[in-house]
Amino acid sequence: MKQVTIICIPRALGSTVTIPLEMLSAANDIAKAQKQPDKLIGIELVGIDNETVELSGGLTMKCAKILKNAANSNLIFIPGVWGNPRASVAKHHQLQNWIKDQYRTGATLCAVTTGAFFVAATGLLNGKAATTHWRFFDQFQRTYPEVKLQRKRFITSIENIYCTGSVNAVRDIMLHFIEQYFGESIANQISRHFTHELKKSYESLILSRDQKTTHHDEEIIKLQEWLQENYYLYIRISAVADKFRMSVRSLNRRFKLATDTTPLQYLQGLRIKHAKELLKQSNLIVAEVADKVGYQDVSYFTSLFKKLNAVTPNEYRQLVRNKLFVTENNPRPIQ
Repeated sequence: MKQVTIICIPRALGSTVTIPLEMLSAANDIAKAQKQPDKLIGIELVGIDNETVELSGGLTMKCAKILKNAANSNLIFIPGVWGNPRASVAKHHQLQNWIKDQYRTGATLCAVTTGAFFVAATGLLNGKAATTHWRFFDQFQRTYPEVKLQRKRFITSIENIYCTGSVNAVRDIMLHFIEQYFGESIANQISRHFTHELKKSYESLILSRDQKTTHHDEEIIKLQEWLQENYYLYIRISAVADKFRMSVRSLNRRFKLATDTTPLQYLQGLRIKHAKELLKQSNLIVAEVADKVGYQDVSYFTSLFKKLNAVTPNEYRQLVRNKLFVTENNPRPIQ
């Protein structure tokens, strides 16, 4: 059975402890209900040196064990703390040693927001990409200059060490872990219960390896999510700006700063991406594909498609279908 450990640090933000706990417990409950005992995991709350831990806001957690009695774990969550994280790190040297020992025996680490300070203090992040809460970027970089701080990332992942830059990102990374441990079906059910509005964003912009596609402007992320949901509608950027209570100038400026592209270019990219899937998977004619992704002018759609892909929609369809045919009928493994 896989073992997951959630560390309870005094003054930790309750949500950075309870979100992993609740989502993993719900996945366990679904696996039990579906009679899949092989998928069940063990979940333990572990205190540093006391089993009773007071979190931020006065929330008290009763832990099963303390560090010195904790078993080896497959996945460990290190929560974010309220206030100055360096002060908390300085108080809990034993946690740093325990994290190092666990990682060396094969554990995956997930540092939630300022939990990254605890992992960085071990030296395990030296030379590696990491992120943390935006408010502590400068402090983190000064304290751990050997870590490659990613200021535009909500989630980083390298060599089984994950860091998240916001509490919202925790839910996304949890879906990633739940899919690994429980499979896609249960992950989808958990997604509907906990993150319905985000759907499977953990597979798209949040976990993207391209630093330019992720950022910390929450209003622009909401706008991106809205465009992802509504790309096929008739959309005017001025109306979008009104919807999100910005001027067109402010929208363009903030969007460009956060994503290195304009709202119109982003929308065009979404539409062409979906058009490519339709060309690949369906028998719709080009005019129907154009209409499905929000373009009534098929000539404009064709011109834009060729500009972005160097081939026309029909040429693209022929290319990808030939490739699919060859791949599906090739008995040899792809090298």
